[in-house]
Amino acid sequence: MIYPKSVAALIEYFQKFPSIGPKSAQRMALYLLRMPVSEVKKFAQVMIDAKENTKTCEICFNISSDSPCDICKSSSRDRSVICVTAETKDLIAIEKTNEYKGLYHVLQGLISPMDGIGADDIRIRELLNRLTNNDVQEIILALPPSVEGEATSLYLTKLIKPFGIKVSRIAFGLPVGADLEYADEITLARAIEGRHEI
Repeated sequence: MIYPKSVAALIEYFQKFPSIGPKSAQRMALYLLRMPVSEVKKFAQVMIDAKENTKTCEICFNISSDSPCDICKSSSRDRSVICVTAETKDLIAIEKTNEYKGLYHVLQGLISPMDGIGADDIRIRELLNRLTNNDVQEIILALPPSVEGEATSLYLTKLIKPFGIKVSRIAFGLPVGADLEYADEITLARAIEGRHEI
């Protein structure tokens, strides 16, 4: 179907979102067209407010309304441990567990030569600077078990070890309730590597 230029442009913008294909973008655009103008204006203002009022923490590079962020400012956090994540969404997932009480460092990406992303394009230098100024005893790498995550983990480990700081990695494996037959080879391999005695 041929859409008016304005609708086609809207669909094109929605397709720029991660995991949004042409059909999902089309549904979102058509839904937006059915919304009352007042709701569309509120939606547009919410997006503008989020963009204008969100900062990047000057210490950990998490998104926040203030800099430093609430986590970095908190006196109750364990300052001897820094959990390194690729993106803010990973930090949020860890925070939702209520298990981790240390600090974070968001790399804002992973090393990916195929995509033209090198070590200087993510927040590695800033992490190393934090290690010279603090009493950090452990770095936890919470990076995905992808080729890019593995490459970044190996690179970081090589850089951090000379500081005499313990480097650990979160365990990977099968999610609760998953069937083995549906797990990919990398997930199964990580589950076997991360086994522990019962």
